[in-house]
Amino acid sequence: MIDYYLIAPQIIVAGFAVAVILLDLVLPRKGVLAGVSIIGLLGALAVTVALWGRPENENTLFNGMLRIDELAVFFGFLFCGVAVLVILASRDYVSKFARFQGEYYALILLSVAGMMMMAAARNLITIYVSLELVSMSLYALAAFLKDRKSSEAGLKYLLLGGIASAVLVYGMALIFGISGETGLDGIYNYLVAEGLGLDNGLLLLAVVFLIAGLGFKIATIPFQMWVPDVYEGAPTPVTAYLSVASKAVGFVVILRVFLVGFADPALVPDWAMIFAVLAAISMTLGNVVAIAQSNIKRMLGYSSIAQAGYLMVGLAAVTRVEEVGDPALFGPTGLLFFIGCYALANLGVFIAVIAITNKINSDEIKDFTGIGLRAPLVALAMTLCLVSLTGLPPTAGFLAKFYLFNAAVQHGLAWLVVIAVINTAISAYYYFRVVKVTWFGMPASQEGVPSSWALRGALAIACVGVLVLFFYPSGVLDIARDAAQAVAANVLP
Repeated sequence: MIDYYLIAPQIIVAGFAVAVILLDLVLPRKGVLAGVSIIGLLGALAVTVALWGRPENENTLFNGMLRIDELAVFFGFLFCGVAVLVILASRDYVSKFARFQGEYYALILLSVAGMMMMAAARNLITIYVSLELVSMSLYALAAFLKDRKSSEAGLKYLLLGGIASAVLVYGMALIFGISGETGLDGIYNYLVAEGLGLDNGLLLLAVVFLIAGLGFKIATIPFQMWVPDVYEGAPTPVTAYLSVASKAVGFVVILRVFLVGFADPALVPDWAMIFAVLAAISMTLGNVVAIAQSNIKRMLGYSSIAQAGYLMVGLAAVTRVEEVGDPALFGPTGLLFFIGCYALANLGVFIAVIAITNKINSDEIKDFTGIGLRAPLVALAMTLCLVSLTGLPPTAGFLAKFYLFNAAVQHGLAWLVVIAVINTAISAYYYFRVVKVTWFGMPASQEGVPSSWALRGALAIACVGVLVLFFYPSGVLDIARDAAQAVAANVLP
């Protein structure tokens, strides 16, 4: 029974997803479904926190298929928290698909269950099955509005996601063909015993396919082609969810696969350099193309690509450098802290966008003119979160970039940090263009921008988090360090 206790959060979330569907059949007031969904997520979150710090010999289940270590708990907390904020923010949006609220909340819960399974997966088979549960839910959510743009977004996401899944599973098949193992620990032991490096053509091809398949999930160049159209066409709360949760689940799988399965010292410098090059390209092209966008959701889509580039700096800073003995300077520690800060800031921006676009019925940046005069608190919250995405004080985004870039410098990646700093300056242009339009200029109307208590509460949580993590980062940094160490025993010096 201990195995089922360890996956109790996933069982709770999946159980509440079924409960929401059944209640939808009998309850006339559909607004209750949001509350039921949040109760399920909070219950799963509480159990997840209780699982923190279990001994290594007590956190592995189903013959090593899953491991509920600190990394799984960290991301389980993140996924539940993000889903709660998205559901709260959706209260002002669900009128657009009032007949299908039960299906909407159930799909979010099922995707959270799949993401939590992926965060704990230690086997290629478990990773792929969990990935498909997440993907199927997200494909449906992207097309949920059922209009032309939303249907196009769902179809593009489905087709390109199917191709990415095929590429990923082919890479996994190659790894199994090489090692005869699907467990990440078994793959690591085989590669170390055989001394295989990326000079082996078959292993190189497998790693390239794995990076390509997972690169689709984190929206990194050149696997980002789905992002602008899907972000624009999907319902705005779904876009917010995709930009944070989908990206985070891609990174947790990359951390699992590469810091466990491919942690052989002969392999680490090679794949770390691949991620360094992808980071430089992604942050540069993402930021440059974002400048030309007139639609705020497309702009935030390209911003998301650039943010993936910053995050990959943490994947590059993992090489064995004996003089870097402080785990706080280990790239994945900064990566995990960055993900938490990015999640709060990006959700804050999207929640503000939901409130504003619900009133003005437009996603065009020019139509945000003067919103600061019509809804000063919403505009102020959006400004704060945009400052955090830029990486300026006094926000969490500043410290997130500081710790991540510091780790990269300590690992001999000063050239990558220079590129990242230049890109931070580029990103300030289009982020502050939105701030300028919001606060300067005459609004088309003097009418206010109403929003529900649920949306205002979600926006307040995001903003408070952005400020608290700047002034008191130590607690989350310690958690991020422990989570990184839990998965990186083979890589840390």
